[in-house]
Amino acid sequence: MGKFSYIAVLVGCLLGSGWLEIVLRTRVYRRTLRLALSIIPVLVILTIWDIYAISQGHWKFDPRYVTGIIAVVNVPIEEILFFIVIPICAVLTLEGVRSTKPKWLVGDEK
Repeated sequence: MGKFSYIAVLVGCLLGSGWLEIVLRTRVYRRTLRLALSIIPVLVILTIWDIYAISQGHWKFDPRYVTGIIAVVNVPIEEILFFIVIPICAVLTLEGVRSTKPKWLVGDEK
């Protein structure tokens, strides 16, 4: 797997939770503004954190497991995708649980 290991994990996460959209009709992807509001803060904050941590030598990414495509200031594209994919999976999972427990309130009800 090598250079595509990180991407393979992300695909696995999407497959593991993506079926909830179809089977349980969570409609996560139809509510694009709500999904974007869930993803964008995570993406921005953690990308800035990664840029800082990499620049300070706190961590790095093993070139054996990433494609080598740099998205922004030494942050590999896989890491940026992580900050998008994992919140999507989390929202899909949350909405999957909510679809089976309709009275389960999480604070965003109108």
